[in-house]
Amino acid sequence: MKTYKIHLIRHGITEANQDGRYIGRTDLPLSPEGLAALLSLKENYRYPGGVRFFTSPLTRCKQTLEVLYPGCQPQVVEGLAEVNFGEWENKSLRDLKNDPRFLRWMEGTDRSIPGGEDSEAFRTRVCAAFEGVVNDLIHAGATEAVICTHGGVITLLMQLYGLPRLDPKECLAASGQGFTLRVTPSIWMNEPLAEVLCMIPWEKET
Repeated sequence: MKTYKIHLIRHGITEANQDGRYIGRTDLPLSPEGLAALLSLKENYRYPGGVRFFTSPLTRCKQTLEVLYPGCQPQVVEGLAEVNFGEWENKSLRDLKNDPRFLRWMEGTDRSIPGGEDSEAFRTRVCAAFEGVVNDLIHAGATEAVICTHGGVITLLMQLYGLPRLDPKECLAASGQGFTLRVTPSIWMNEPLAEVLCMIPWEKET
């Protein structure tokens, strides 16, 4: 039976990531250090192939794919963007540590973000986008795809769709790294679930 591999890769590092600032919809490019780190990963590790390529609309994801898969011409999927942090965009933990709304959000007692997205809206958007990609692949018969997106998106997808179920901390992807999922259509059509195969990239063969 034909199966479909989907490789989820987190974008490279931006200046805001280095500074510890929350950026969801803020459209920053990779930092020089982020670009260098990606090139180092590409040189020292193996990335999976892909027949189709998909990306968040944000520049850092598009640039990451261009570094790792030059000339891949990805399809932009708006729903794969990071959560909108609203009033907290570009602010760090130090900036927000005295904001009671932020503290409630961190504790999980209030998942709304002032001026941004609440957790349910984020989940609904990301799920619709991912399931659309999977169904597109199955319809087209494209058996391997790469998605470049954000840490929050990858963590959510791994928790909702991945089997075996992983602890949230195990679903965190470092910059330029991620996970491979395998979709079996007969299972997916009954219940949208995917097998967690491995982390990526891989060690180079010696």
